[in-house]
Amino acid sequence: MNIHEYQAKAVLKEFGVPVSAGKAVFSVEEAEAAAKELGGPLWVVKAQIHAGGRGKGKFKEPEAGDKGGVRLARSVEEVKTFVGQMLGKTLVTVQTGPAGKQVNRIYIEDGSDIEREFYLSALVDRATSRVAFVVSTEGGMDIEEVAHKSPEKILTFAVDPATGVMPHHGRTVAKALGLTGDLAKQAESLVTKLYAAFVAKDMAMLEINPLIVTKDGQLRCLDAKVSFDSNALYRHPDIVALRDVTEEDEKEIEASKHDLAYIALDGTIGCMVNGAGLAMATMDIIKLYGAEPANFLDVGGGASREKVTAAFKIITADPNVKGILVNIFGGIMKCDVIAEGVIAAVKEVGLKVPLVVRLEGTNVELGKKILNESGLNVISADDLDDAAQKIVKAVKGA
Repeated sequence: MNIHEYQAKAVLKEFGVPVSAGKAVFSVEEAEAAAKELGGPLWVVKAQIHAGGRGKGKFKEPEAGDKGGVRLARSVEEVKTFVGQMLGKTLVTVQTGPAGKQVNRIYIEDGSDIEREFYLSALVDRATSRVAFVVSTEGGMDIEEVAHKSPEKILTFAVDPATGVMPHHGRTVAKALGLTGDLAKQAESLVTKLYAAFVAKDMAMLEINPLIVTKDGQLRCLDAKVSFDSNALYRHPDIVALRDVTEEDEKEIEASKHDLAYIALDGTIGCMVNGAGLAMATMDIIKLYGAEPANFLDVGGGASREKVTAAFKIITADPNVKGILVNIFGGIMKCDVIAEGVIAAVKEVGLKVPLVVRLEGTNVELGKKILNESGLNVISADDLDDAAQKIVKAVKGA
């Protein structure tokens, strides 16, 4: 689960992480009051969407101006102007895709006198099963670009969960960033606080870009991007309360209600598969044969008929779907349950696109029998390769 920058900073502030003062606003009137309360003389006006690259982004609407989604204001009137231009408009960045995201809230923040900019992040390293830190002197830039052009400027290290953060971790960060004296001590304190926040709140990723040194010698997190482990949200009702469903795909929201692993994509072939690995393989083979998947959807190993029906309805709700591929390898999941779920869904919502079904495993013959006797226009497939070819052919033929 993702949250907005201002929410991330509020969470970090609970752990003593240094951030600038700021207020989230939802109208020009609130922006004026916030700017006066903060005092100025410099304010940063930031569009709040779940995507990076806001400063370099472009608004679709000409009336929003061409200064991107992060702007410096030098008067209260300028704050009001920028907020009026951005609220309700669609911001397109490298991470939103061409559709962009509508800006429904703005963060007004105190301006900072910047001396230097750095990059600092923490994430779960799957290879070591530890929290890893990524540090670079190239703050304010896309870390992917830095990794590609100047990999020697990136330092990574993992923290042993048995010990947690130790003093040498802070010294490692300070050395990598060229910080000495009091700034080195601040770096040690910052790493300790960030690690504490990461573990306590079950974060999946924490990115500070940029981490700055102000001209009066203070470390400060100028931006914050945080995502949380969805499997641990039951432990954090305070974090769940921060969820902004307007930033999420409606189909993904509906899928979460049924405990389905669903991610919307840009293709035309809807996929319903059990098991994440098999789902990835299904998407890969669809691309191999010249088409694009419309979604990732894993119904899980023990899905009920109701869950399968919900999954099918979510797929058919996507207007871009021109064909559907059901690929089930029945272990715990039984093929007859899948068949019954598909039939129930089709009877409820109808079937207007080609449907290819590949079943294998537990109760496979019963599942095929149920589908064959249903009267539905279902194309049977013998294996995954056969299924992919058939659905791609059916969609392109249509």
